Amino acid sequence: MKAAEILPDARREARRMEGRADELKAEAEALKGAARLEDLTLWQMEKAKTTKKRSKTYLYWMASWREGGKVRNVHLGSCKTLDAEAALQKARALKAEALAIKP
Repeated sequence: MKAAEILPDARREARRMEGRADELKAEAEALKGAARLEDLTLWQMEKAKTTKKRSKTYLYWMASWREGGKVRNVHLGSCKTLDAEAALQKARALKAEALAIKP
């Protein structure tokens, strides 16, 4: 085979490989944003309210994540009205909004 015959095939293969690399890079960027949304902590906060007659304890869903060098704590709602999955979805939406990430 002559070099002139090999050259077009090599160029075509190089273009194909560059296109595949661009696709993989775009996919990696999308996964990076999704991973940032998953990196949060969901927890329950216990609040005790005391009156003259009695003391009552309330539970609230909270979420925490890092923004820059600081931890941000966000109140999600009462445990009576939200289950764990709904609280997690709400936390992801709030974090996406706060960090300007497309979910």
